[in-house]
Amino acid sequence: MPKTVISQETAASKPVEPALPPFLLTNRQGEAARALLSYVAGLPLASVDAQFLAVVVAIRAARGGVGNVTGTDVRSLRLEDPRRAVADLEAAGWEVPGPLVDGEQDVPVGIRVPEMSREADHPLPLGKGTRSRVSGWALRARIAKPVKKAPPATRLAALFLAAHSNSELHGRIPGHLPEACRAALPELAAKGFLADLSGGAYRLDPVVRHLAGRFRTPEEIAEEARVEASRPPADPDPDQITPAAWDAWKSGTSPALRRHVEAVEHCALCRFPMGRVAKAFMYPPADVPAPRSVLTAYDAWEGGHPDRGPQAAGFAAAFRAEHGHGPSYGQLCKGLGWKLSRSLRGFVVHGIVAEDWLTDTSPVPWTLRPGRVAQAHGIALPGQAARSTR
Repeated sequence: MPKTVISQETAASKPVEPALPPFLLTNRQGEAARALLSYVAGLPLASVDAQFLAVVVAIRAARGGVGNVTGTDVRSLRLEDPRRAVADLEAAGWEVPGPLVDGEQDVPVGIRVPEMSREADHPLPLGKGTRSRVSGWALRARIAKPVKKAPPATRLAALFLAAHSNSELHGRIPGHLPEACRAALPELAAKGFLADLSGGAYRLDPVVRHLAGRFRTPEEIAEEARVEASRPPADPDPDQITPAAWDAWKSGTSPALRRHVEAVEHCALCRFPMGRVAKAFMYPPADVPAPRSVLTAYDAWEGGHPDRGPQAAGFAAAFRAEHGHGPSYGQLCKGLGWKLSRSLRGFVVHGIVAEDWLTDTSPVPWTLRPGRVAQAHGIALPGQAARSTR
C-alpha cells in the first residue's frame, strides 16, 4: 500500500487543536430540551432568577411531579435574589415544603409541581433516559466555561440559544426568549459563547459545540420522516438482506452514490460480503452521544497520540488511492495500529473529522478522506490538491 510522506516540518507547521466532544443530545433529546425551556418561558414568573431555578426544578420533577433541590443547588445557580426566586415559584402554585435558602444546605427539599403530577396532558412527558440526558445537558450548559460566572440572565440565554441551534451550530433567536435574556445576548458574544450574533441569527462558538440542541425546521423533520419511511422497516442481519432488496435499494440512489457503493462492493482488496456492504449503506448506525466512560478513555488515549490527525489523513489518502474508496472507521484504526473499542473508535474518528484533518460524507460509509487542514499540509487526493491550489 503506498504511503504518504509527511515531514516533521510540515506536520508541525500548524498545531493540532484538541478534539471537540460529541453532541450531548440526540435530535429527540434536543426537542425535549426545547420543550422544557418553552414550558418555563410560559410560566407566570416575575424574575429571571425564578425562571432559571424553574429550569432545574422542572426537569427534576418531570417524571414524578416532585423535584428535589438542595440549598447547595440553589447557591450554585448564583441567583441575584434566591429568596425572591423561591417566592415566585410559590406564587405560581409550586409547593415548597421546607426552608430551601436558609435551611440545611445539603438536605433536599422536594418541590412539588402540580402540573407534573397529573397523568393526562403532562407538560413534559419524558422517558427516564431523556429526562436524565436533558438534566445533564442543562447542568453542562449553565457551567460552560464562557458563562460559568455570568449573571443568571446570561446563563439562561445560553441555555435557550444552545437548545435552538442546529447541528451546524447556527440558530435563530426564539420568539419566547425572556426579555431579560435578550438584553444579555451581546454578553454571550463577548464571552465567546457565540461566534457570531447578527440581528435575529447567531452561531455557537465551536468550543460549546457539544451543547447544540440540534434544532430542525419542520421541513427538515418532514424530509427525515420521508426518508425514514422509505427505508425497510427493520435492521436485519446482513445475511437476511436479499440480492433483490439490495439491487432495489441501489436503483433508487443517485448516480454518484451508486458509483461509490459499487466501488466498495466490488473492491478487490476489501472483498466484503454483499450483506455487510448492503447493511452499512441501507441501515446507517444511529448517532448516540458517547457515555462519560468513553470521554475519560479518550482523554487518556489522546495524550499519547499527538500526531493522530496527520497520520489519519495520510492513511486515508493512501488507502483511497489503492482501493478507490475511503477506509471504514475500523479499517482506519486497524491500519494505524490503534486498538480501540467500537465506541471509542467512533469518538476518535469523529474528533479527527472535527479537527478537519479528515472529512467524510456522513452518514455514507467508506467516505473518509483528507480534510482542509490536511490539504493545507500537502496531504490530499489528486482532485483535492487541484482545488486547493486555486
